[in-house]
Amino acid sequence: MLMTILQQVPGRIWILLLTLIALGLSQTMPRRRKPRSATILPAIMIALSFYGVVSAFPTQPLALASWAAGVAAAVMLCSSAGTWSGIQWSEAERRLLVPGSWVPLALILGLFAVKFGVGVALAMHPELARNTSFATWISLAYGLFSGGFLARGVAMWKVANQALQRSVFG
Repeated sequence: MLMTILQQVPGRIWILLLTLIALGLSQTMPRRRKPRSATILPAIMIALSFYGVVSAFPTQPLALASWAAGVAAAVMLCSSAGTWSGIQWSEAERRLLVPGSWVPLALILGLFAVKFGVGVALAMHPELARNTSFATWISLAYGLFSGGFLARGVAMWKVANQALQRSVFG
């Protein structure tokens, strides 16, 4: 049955997976980024996650609340654990120094796996879209994964804002 499912997956999904893996692997290398460009990936992942909830569970208001709770929980957990604490500011270059990390790749693949699994489950059992429990737990997972990206974006903006305030008021 697994092979049948995998054979019926459109080619564009495999291309998307390869693209996401490449994107995740690129995050393992340290980089110098402008604050605006550094927050593009978190914004995209939040948008895709939100869209995943809204498109899969349009009649489930609890799903959106669960997604928001997952995002908030991930931001708080990442912040308290110092997950993105290695981000620094280079005043000379006026750029963020973002250390390489495997966490973005794990988040990307986790979000992809959940979205893929949900797509398969809904294709095989469309009634799951109306199942409140299923929608709630899946939406929580979407929120947790994308919240990790939002936490990274928030951490980058904090570092950049603190550095800019020091240069203005310092």
